[in-house]
Amino acid sequence: MPALASQENPSTAAATKPAAKVLPFSGKHGSRIDFRRTAIAAFRNVVPPVVVLALILLMWQVLCSSPDASLPSPHQVWQESYDLIAYPFFNNGSQDIGLGWRVLVSLQRVLYGFGLAAVTGVIIGAIIGQSVWAMRGLDPIFQVLRTVPPLAWLPLSLAAFQDSNPSAIFVIFITSIWPVIINTAVGVRNIPQDYRNVAEVLRLNQFEFFWKIMLPSAAPYIFTGLRIGVGLSWLAIVAAEMLTGGVGIGFFIWDAWNSSRLPDIIVALAYIGIVGFVLDKLVGALGKLITRGATAN
Repeated sequence: MPALASQENPSTAAATKPAAKVLPFSGKHGSRIDFRRTAIAAFRNVVPPVVVLALILLMWQVLCSSPDASLPSPHQVWQESYDLIAYPFFNNGSQDIGLGWRVLVSLQRVLYGFGLAAVTGVIIGAIIGQSVWAMRGLDPIFQVLRTVPPLAWLPLSLAAFQDSNPSAIFVIFITSIWPVIINTAVGVRNIPQDYRNVAEVLRLNQFEFFWKIMLPSAAPYIFTGLRIGVGLSWLAIVAAEMLTGGVGIGFFIWDAWNSSRLPDIIVALAYIGIVGFVLDKLVGALGKLITRGATAN
């Protein structure tokens, strides 16, 4: 009986224990923290360039507001080139089209030339990085050719292709391939020896080694070269189109110069800068996504 008496009744014990408090879930605190971080990040990334741009426009307006100024002021650019700014995709036929269509034509050429340079550059760079003899034989030649300005290739490409469109694509290709080759070769040479030993143990063939070992290891270097190459491609197409003609953004600048339309040239330069910035950020974002944030040493 004493033993039974000492046993505690479950219902009584449950009644004596304090009831657990159920706290209602509220996501306000967490969302407030996320909103605050987002606002701070936006302030740090957006406000400084906006302030600097406003100061540049203000200085530009002050320096070029006099009647005898050689360059148009921002107010004059807005007045005389409003249609190009507000309506980038108008199409009235022939050469009377918006800058948006001209940029798309130039981007199409860049896509062909840079895409071919990316594929070819990665393959050649992988060969150079793997073979000491290929590096000794090809690297000096590539170092010489990469210093040739883009427009210097244009007469040869026009003579070879007899057409302006493939000539411009070739200029893009020959300009953007060198950083891809060089960075890919450096990335392949920096593959850790442990990875090569694993490939030998697993008896991977050349294709499997290239796809499973070489590309993932050299990816940060490859995308560094691609990022440099896409910027050079955009520079090359604008310069090439000034001489080859067509409806691209480069020929528009040259035609505006011949017609003394300086405000239109300034608007076109703004388009070129924005598109080049977007291309660089797209390739950089793709590189971060594929390499998971890894960077080249």
